[in-house]
Amino acid sequence: MTAYERDLPRPSKTRTVTVAHAGGEERRGPVALGQANMIRCMLRDEPEHINIHAVWPVPAGTRTDAVIDALRTLVVRHEALRTTFPRAAGAAEDAVPREQAVAAGGEFTVTVLDHDEPPPDPERYADAVARRARAGRFRLDRDFGLRISLVTVGGAPVFVALAASHAVTDVSALAVLEEDWRALLTGRPLPPQTAFTPLDLAAEEASPAGLRKSAASLRYWERIIRTGPQAMCDGPGAEGTGIATPEVTLRSLRGARALARVAARTGGLPSTVLLTAWCALVAHRTGQSVCVAAVPTSNRFHDRLVRSVNTVSQDALLALDVRVPSFDALLAKAWGAALDAYRHSRFDAVALWETIDRTTFERGSRFARDVVFNDVSALPGAGGSGPAPEGPDLELGRGPVQVLPTRLLAFVHETEPLLRIGLWADPALFAPGEAEGFLTGLVRLLEAAAEGDVPLASLTGATGVRPVERGPDWVRVDGCWVSPAAVADALGGALGGVPVHVVADGSGEGLTAFVASGGGAPPTPAEAHAALMRVLPGRPGVLAPRRYVCVQDPPEEADRTDAWLRQRILTEGNGRTPAI
Repeated sequence: MTAYERDLPRPSKTRTVTVAHAGGEERRGPVALGQANMIRCMLRDEPEHINIHAVWPVPAGTRTDAVIDALRTLVVRHEALRTTFPRAAGAAEDAVPREQAVAAGGEFTVTVLDHDEPPPDPERYADAVARRARAGRFRLDRDFGLRISLVTVGGAPVFVALAASHAVTDVSALAVLEEDWRALLTGRPLPPQTAFTPLDLAAEEASPAGLRKSAASLRYWERIIRTGPQAMCDGPGAEGTGIATPEVTLRSLRGARALARVAARTGGLPSTVLLTAWCALVAHRTGQSVCVAAVPTSNRFHDRLVRSVNTVSQDALLALDVRVPSFDALLAKAWGAALDAYRHSRFDAVALWETIDRTTFERGSRFARDVVFNDVSALPGAGGSGPAPEGPDLELGRGPVQVLPTRLLAFVHETEPLLRIGLWADPALFAPGEAEGFLTGLVRLLEAAAEGDVPLASLTGATGVRPVERGPDWVRVDGCWVSPAAVADALGGALGGVPVHVVADGSGEGLTAFVASGGGAPPTPAEAHAALMRVLPGRPGVLAPRRYVCVQDPPEEADRTDAWLRQRILTEGNGRTPAI
């Protein structure tokens, strides 16, 4: 929580309105895959990290009772807002519920925060109110899924600020709710209900076709985790998993115009063009040959998911090979790679993590979800209006700091008439000004691609973004950047400080670790591998050796591979069971 959130301007009056609702249909059934995925995260993560929030500006002249009546109508219209997750008898508190229950009626509360005068920067104030409401855990078996505050000035509604349980809504669902709420306030007709309800989606997922899709998704993920980079951001300083990261914001007419011109020149969709430019620049900055990124919003590609009020928060995992000569060649590959990711974004989260754990143990890595690209610009109410836009050519700003489990996160809020992006870049990897330079470089890449095809080898000059500098010890092994010295330090520490020497083989396929006993009984390869895997999370520059060679004593010249080879080998192997 920021200092601003802790010390918000005090309202002159605060009251709580209890709102009753009735007329819905009572239903019950299994949880959907996305719900189970997010509930698992809610039970594990801190609430301010996993709960979400939104701020809805209230149209001028709207009365408080009209705002509340519209909220009541939303709750009756959308089953997700009447859903709780009962705990099975005898189930542990951290067990993911298997069922969801939809109530026919009930009640919720709205906290009205009235101010005599508008708070300084009212929109920022409303955002801080919503963020502060994220801090408490939602009790899944009983709590209403929204914590709603209504900010008023002199009794007149100005903003709805709400925090939401990620078990019942995601960012896309909140956008649908806002669009419906605005329609109710302005007298526009609501669109027909054709989207999946959570129970409808759960039934479709449990069908034979749905089960085949889920199984195919697991195979798709396993292939990427087994063969792609274990992490995109694996340079010096990439340690730890909870990272306090400041937001950098971009607002740019130049960027939007360039994006439109690239789309017109190439015939590509603007969303695909932007994704291609992002992947090209991320791969260039990180020195990777494949851009692996989570693209969460994109799993709503099915017609009946686009307007679903539900949590469909399961990653589409994109793996785009950038080993092509130019931007246009990469764009030609990007749509197919993105479609492949979208089609494989529905899975059983527990089964996926079992797959990840098994695959990473066998490979000797720890998969890092460290690059996320979330394009919400096509969601209802996301922005984009007016034939004569006003805005800056290119403006960079700062937003609040958030603790994130990722190292590079982008939210694309708008692509026309402004290009509007929020970026969170790990400050341990991006020096002051580099995050801003990355966003400026993205605009420069779009402008260059608007004029013609851009050789990917020229990205430094075209964008001003330089690849990360790794020391001479770093090598590419099994598709990953690895520091053998860091592997030796991690393995030696995991085994209690025994001498370890690690070397990459000449083919780039793997590492060999020489392990001495340190005075006691030498570890077996299986013991060495298991010990290293226990300390691997949060150390993306460390990849487990393909071969462990255990000897009694280290050589005098412990930094020389040939000296270790002259030692008597007691045991050797890959340390995996079953062997790979």
